[in-house]
Amino acid sequence: MASRRAALLAPFALLGCATSRVPQPGGAGGLSCVPYARAKSGIALRGDAWQWWDGAEGRYARGRVPRRGSVLVLMRTSRLPQGHLAVVTRLVSAREIRVDHANWASGSAKGREARDQPVQDVSAANDWSLLRVWFPPVNDYGASHWPALGFIHAATA
Repeated sequence: MASRRAALLAPFALLGCATSRVPQPGGAGGLSCVPYARAKSGIALRGDAWQWWDGAEGRYARGRVPRRGSVLVLMRTSRLPQGHLAVVTRLVSAREIRVDHANWASGSAKGREARDQPVQDVSAANDWSLLRVWFPPVNDYGASHWPALGFIHAATA
């Protein structure tokens, strides 16, 4: 019963993944994707992850094609109310990249850094608008498809 409950609640564990707020003592703690992406990419934006896309307009180049060092911005959804950020570390193929990011897991892995994690473009138009993201607790891609806004490139606009 406990494993069934954990499986049912696992999707909700990501809800706090992208806040820019500082973890509170005694809370879930650990790393948040926002300060992690800022430090790793050098992109000096503030706010929750979903705010980065609009915040980058006029300050940084944005696009639908991944580049090494770019920040991938996942859309704000009911399951990701603050969105999510990940930094592209390498291009594997036209439909697969690797990213480093923080706080993309649940349970004991929540708030931790994940390096060299696969991300797969599953969009019909091959435009990186819909993704599957590696989920470390199951050592595979998660079952969910995540909408993405695109990539913010470290070079200024």
